[in-house]
Amino acid sequence: MAKLKSAFFCQNCGTQFAKWQGQCTACKEWNTIVEELVSKPDKNDWKATTTVKTKNAKPLLIHEIDSAKEARLDTFDAEFNRVLGGGLVPGSLTLLGGDPGIGKSTLCLQIALKLPYKTLYVSGEESQKQIKMRAERINPVNNTCFILTETKTQHIFKQIEALEPDIVVIDSIQTLQSDYIESSAGSISQVKECTTELIKFAKETNTPVILIGHITKDGNIAGPKILEHMVDTVLHFEGDRNHVFRILRANKNRFGSTNELGIYEMQGTGLREVSNPSELLISEKDGELSGNAIAATLEGVRPLMIEVQALVSTAVYGTPQRSATGFNAKRLNMLLAVLEKRAGFRLGAKDVFLNITGGITVDDPAIDLAVVAAILSSNEDEALPSNYCFAAEVGLSGEIRPVQRVEQRILEAEKLGFSTIFVSKYNKISIKPKCIKIQLISKIEDVVGFLV
Repeated sequence: MAKLKSAFFCQNCGTQFAKWQGQCTACKEWNTIVEELVSKPDKNDWKATTTVKTKNAKPLLIHEIDSAKEARLDTFDAEFNRVLGGGLVPGSLTLLGGDPGIGKSTLCLQIALKLPYKTLYVSGEESQKQIKMRAERINPVNNTCFILTETKTQHIFKQIEALEPDIVVIDSIQTLQSDYIESSAGSISQVKECTTELIKFAKETNTPVILIGHITKDGNIAGPKILEHMVDTVLHFEGDRNHVFRILRANKNRFGSTNELGIYEMQGTGLREVSNPSELLISEKDGELSGNAIAATLEGVRPLMIEVQALVSTAVYGTPQRSATGFNAKRLNMLLAVLEKRAGFRLGAKDVFLNITGGITVDDPAIDLAVVAAILSSNEDEALPSNYCFAAEVGLSGEIRPVQRVEQRILEAEKLGFSTIFVSKYNKISIKPKCIKIQLISKIEDVVGFLV
């Protein structure tokens, strides 16, 4: 057995120290440094238990590297493919994090059951019978997904040698243990060592690996921050446990955009892909209500129609309140100042509440005009026509500024049956849609003239 030695690690950032001290000099946290037993790895790593042929690395000139595009592996999940950038890249490591009970394991198991490739689903948290119960609800017929309940990485690699899967799913990285490290599962050194072994395996065998990661109460991936630097893609699965909608975002993606968004609906049979989220983000109403406006926004290259709700009322307690849910509160204050300065609306003594429906957060400046329209509608207590929508940015001098990819927004609004869309007259529009009117405006006073 290798000679044991101890080291001190910060449980917050993973920095290693030669001796104990009260404060971590890297992240400035107090009382986070603990002693862990570590041993030097033997010369043999994961390849000691496998016979997979690997390539010997040697330096090449950049023009000598084979530039043939490697085909991505289709996950047969349109939303997951969109967020990844088209599918799983061979040899990549994807880390999926999210709140407890949000559906991380369900999403990965659902994808594993859909794949026609040989898939190994490794679980350190559930037994095989428990996974079987969940799998019967999602997809009871599958002949390519193998379930393994194991936490030792060396034992996992032995099973990989025997099975030779095309894709490996680990649920979760915090439950794995390596024989090379003497500390308990989930510790800083164990998470780093297990991830390093999986990265080495993935890169040398060209096998994509999906890791599920726990998060802390602050919403960050549990373990050292270096874990997110080591993997190729970091996905975050978010949503409210009291609502059925789940949103998949990419915080880091070496092989695609980080602006894409995947939307799912949690059902008894698993997660349903939402192909047209605009219909879900716009609530159905029996009658017209004041304070509602529809905005045409973009998430990555995907156009969405979202509903903006505003409530303007007289301040009861003296000091007016400004509250925004799903929208930047400072930007709301800016738009209120523009309305007061440029359009003459006295909102300084009134409470203003703003909400983006569907529980999503939007930072696209193109919804500025919809926010202004909703505030005006609530202030005058007059409902806007339900077939109006808005896509423009509002400047500090009251000008209506152009936004990117306005033609995609117009086509999405036309597809959903809107009759009029308000955009900046400074946008260059080459299309001529048949079923929707494009209303060009240049100043906020023009908007007030149309709506009030």
